Amino acid sequence: MSEALVSPQAKRRRFHPYPKYKDSGVEWVGKIPSQWITKRIKYVAPTPNERVYYLNSERTYLGLEHIESETGRLLSESTPQEVESTASLFKPGDVLFGKLRPYLAKVLLCDCSGACSTELLVLRSNGEIYPNNLSYQLRSRAFIRWVDSMTYGTKMPRANPEQVMNTCIVIASPDEQRSIAAFLDRETAKIDALIEKKERLIELLRKKRTALITQSVTKGLDPIVPMKDSGIEWLGAIPAHWDVTTLKRIGNLMAGAGFPNEEQGFLSEEIPFFKVGDMGITGNERGMVESVNTISRTTAKKLNAFIFPAKTIVFAKVGAALLLNRRRILTGLSCMDNNMMGFMPTSCDPIWALHWLSGIDMSELANPGAVPSVNEGDMRDTPVVLPPINEQRAIAAFIDRETAKIDALVTKIQEAINRLKEYRTTLISAAVTGKIDVQAENY
Repeated sequence: MSEALVSPQAKRRRFHPYPKYKDSGVEWVGKIPSQWITKRIKYVAPTPNERVYYLNSERTYLGLEHIESETGRLLSESTPQEVESTASLFKPGDVLFGKLRPYLAKVLLCDCSGACSTELLVLRSNGEIYPNNLSYQLRSRAFIRWVDSMTYGTKMPRANPEQVMNTCIVIASPDEQRSIAAFLDRETAKIDALIEKKERLIELLRKKRTALITQSVTKGLDPIVPMKDSGIEWLGAIPAHWDVTTLKRIGNLMAGAGFPNEEQGFLSEEIPFFKVGDMGITGNERGMVESVNTISRTTAKKLNAFIFPAKTIVFAKVGAALLLNRRRILTGLSCMDNNMMGFMPTSCDPIWALHWLSGIDMSELANPGAVPSVNEGDMRDTPVVLPPINEQRAIAAFIDRETAKIDALVTKIQEAINRLKEYRTTLISAAVTGKIDVQAENY
């Protein structure tokens, strides 16, 4: 049996194949046990023709954003709401399947009644397939890859519902279906519990990282240094030789510029033009080095886009991205869009400033309203406690060194989580397509 089917927690564990196989005739499935059959989804789990045109506040409504494919769980609590467009009805035992990226192939096995977005297919077993078994088949890696191969549309790829419904799935005997579902329920629950423990550990490490930065930039590195009251309630006491000032006295703040669609998408111009989403690109975890848009100096002048210097600290200033509290530093001349703001240090060490700004919770500075935002005036008047320049550099070096250790540990744990998720999806695919016989021994 493939090494991929060996659990990361049980390296000696092996699963047994069925004694005899046949070609299923289905590309995503491959070979199946000789006694199994395949049928199109529409013949074993047709979509019920039940629609509503108005939902009152007593009915639970699920959108694409509520479900995910790896665990088949609700990602967040759905609240009853009114919907004026058409919606599909579902009941316990139905399987919801997302047909639009980024929610393509997201799956949920329903345990309640309600209504859902028409971008979700409602599949209702006719009794020939066990709902839990259907749910696992739709969440298997092989099936998801198959669906990916038949999507259409460039900006927002989606799957054709008829193609999905005409896709064949595997039908085992009722007893085998229940055994497979029970096996996967048990095994994936163990994996999910381990993933959850590791994710909690990452959360604790990130809190420790934040606390280390906050402690270092507000109290310094000397535990016995004389202290004084900062006069700022949330800061409390600070080293007696530090100054209390404001952000505008140690650097300049400026917002980005509008970035019209017709100027986007060029990759070979001189100056990177960063958008908020670029802060989440792999490689941009600290310095902004990867960009999906560039412009020329001529275009920057035409757009009245300021060219920020290297070592500018950048952050989101509006919307949900602001609440992520990401801070990055520019590695070269750059422009940025009007959803971002840049702080250009003039009287402080840039790396120290990066860490100081990282310790500010933007949600506390954000203007109230449906869309959170911060303005340049509020940011300029933000209090800062300023050590001497040599101490700034020592603090920055200490934070870099200690956070690098934490980041390395987080990366290692995240890699372990990714391996567990890979193992889970591989195990699901193997079980639902009959590559392993879960009844062969008592697991």
